[in-house]
Amino acid sequence: MSDTAGGKQAGRKSATRRRQVAALPWRVDAAAGLQILLVSSRETRRWVIPKGWPMKGKTDPQAAAQEAYEEAGLDGRIETKPVGDYPYLKRLKSGVARPVTVDVYSMEITGEHATWPEKGQRTLRWMSPVEAALAVQEPELRDLIARFAQVELPAEERPAPAPAPTPMRVALTRLRRRISVLWGRRRHS
Repeated sequence: MSDTAGGKQAGRKSATRRRQVAALPWRVDAAAGLQILLVSSRETRRWVIPKGWPMKGKTDPQAAAQEAYEEAGLDGRIETKPVGDYPYLKRLKSGVARPVTVDVYSMEITGEHATWPEKGQRTLRWMSPVEAALAVQEPELRDLIARFAQVELPAEERPAPAPAPTPMRVALTRLRRRISVLWGRRRHS
């Protein structure tokens, strides 16, 4: 059984864990050393790495590289084997949370575009490996970043992950954004 674009399982509906692919964007800066790029998620604005569903006609590493371009405007050399994976709960538009496993591919960044499909929808930030590891919510992604960068995270610096937002909080956030947009249009007319 394999995943298709959109994350639907081929052949049957089941409670099995769905699968996504992600790029772990990195570069070496002469002054700052190794840096990891994180992007904000669109809904909850938490720090994540570029990820999405496998794509028909693309290998998983190619799909991960495509997500890095679409979400952050990045070009680079992506590894063909994952550096690891991590689980998380994907909150669907219906408010239901589904377990997903994300296969992560290391991507050395060779270029950054001035424009890209999701520009303006996300915040991007280059961080040191420790900053990046401590900024993500998922403990397994935190550990994966630390292992990849070969850094040790002291136990006292590992904050407990914040709970995922409830469906009501997501709905209220969407409503607040909509009201802000409408209020802004009304004030300018």
